[in-house]
Amino acid sequence: MAILPIIADSTDELTAIFKDLHSHPELGFKESRTASIVADKLRSYGVDEVHTGIAETGVVGLIHGKGKGDRRIGVRADMDALPIHEESNLPYGSKNEGVMHACGHDGHTTMLLGAAKHLAETRDFNGTAVLIFQPAEEGLGGARGMLAQGLFDKFPCDEIYGMHNYPNGQPEKVGICKGTAMAGASFFDIRIQGRGSHAAMPHQSRDPLVIGAALVGQFQTILSRNLPPLDSCVLSVTEFHAGSAYNIVPDTATLAGTIRYFSDDVIALVESRMKEMCDGFAQAYGVEITLDLRNVFDVLINDAELSDAYLDAAADIVGKENVSGTDEPATGSEDFADMLKVVPGSYCKLGHSGTVGLHNPSFFLDPEILPVGASIMARIVERRLAA
Repeated sequence: MAILPIIADSTDELTAIFKDLHSHPELGFKESRTASIVADKLRSYGVDEVHTGIAETGVVGLIHGKGKGDRRIGVRADMDALPIHEESNLPYGSKNEGVMHACGHDGHTTMLLGAAKHLAETRDFNGTAVLIFQPAEEGLGGARGMLAQGLFDKFPCDEIYGMHNYPNGQPEKVGICKGTAMAGASFFDIRIQGRGSHAAMPHQSRDPLVIGAALVGQFQTILSRNLPPLDSCVLSVTEFHAGSAYNIVPDTATLAGTIRYFSDDVIALVESRMKEMCDGFAQAYGVEITLDLRNVFDVLINDAELSDAYLDAAADIVGKENVSGTDEPATGSEDFADMLKVVPGSYCKLGHSGTVGLHNPSFFLDPEILPVGASIMARIVERRLAA
């Protein structure tokens, strides 16, 4: 292990920042406290420019190297938490009821701050490091919000890199899936407007609960009977709300869920079939069904050459034996994909101890990986902006 010296000396500080952020999680576009801490830390480290308020709470810092090069390398971290009640029993657990850093964004933010401290002190590179602290990654469109406000027009980047912790029980293991790496995602909401009745006289109703249940089952046939067997897709109905009493057939039912996909053709087919099924069920049962489909994440595609460069940077820190460029694609989604559509780059996973999955109320991010991630982030900048 070759943690960069300035970052190694800052381990206690980084751990304190991480625990503070973990204790005070904030939901997407509400990361005001987090953004303030980030901006204050960047200024205290001597970062040349600190810009705030991008997509409400986003922060961008610029560090100019000693050399006069005009290339610019971006490194991005996300800041938002999830609406989850924490059950980790950590002494620094969430103090905000019903909100938790259950995905490690507190760690990502801390790592990029560690990289910023190193880069601002050493400046051993030619060009500019662009440090992007993004709000609202968890399905709220933070990346698209920053892009809409001219992120790469104001702060152009030649390449961009991101990182995510991975609770696989393999500390310091770094992996990348080259090419198509993470699924795109659409969210959907469905409202079935039927006709209620007394539960003892259901023939007088047009029961939206029965219709909704049938619709859930039929959606699964899209994957088994419409998609080619070698194409990958996940369609999950995750919410079903109907009824208010034992003896009432309800008027309405609502459903919601997500589609995960790896190609535009697949999502187009799935969405088309869902619309056709909703229209068909509405006509068959004599009810009104409205379907709201919206794309939330693009497919994340890692540039193969830049992935190799990222792995080389990681190998400088964790050793060649601990890096892999053959990770499998993941059906999870990540809005860093939106930035990669504009600027080429790569996204890696950094393993750590603990195996409780992401988005779990008992999730634990091992602070031991903070200086590791920070060093990798700093090293990719130094390598890509080498003299």
